[in-house]
Amino acid sequence: MPCSWVKLVSSTWYVYLLECENNRLYTGITPDLALRFKKHLSGKGAMFTRLNRPRRMIAAYPCDSRSSASRLEIAIKQLTPVQKLQITSCWPMQSNLPARVG
Repeated sequence: MPCSWVKLVSSTWYVYLLECENNRLYTGITPDLALRFKKHLSGKGAMFTRLNRPRRMIAAYPCDSRSSASRLEIAIKQLTPVQKLQITSCWPMQSNLPARVG
């Protein structure tokens, strides 16, 4: 019997930070960074990124569950933009992230 449900239970979730064209920052969570970035670019992501077009994904932090990613996202959303950039500067994922072409 296939155990496809195991992937859902044990999948990695990410907290990510986007830089928008107007230099505003967006914080979100997802299990798939590339797909989520494509949704933001297409206007089907979040209302914030429909109004503030994303330029690039700055950093991502892997979490072991959706709930831990949500808790970290909430904490980061309480920070100032400068604090967000400072904390994400030490995140393990800062290269090879999805980026808009052109």
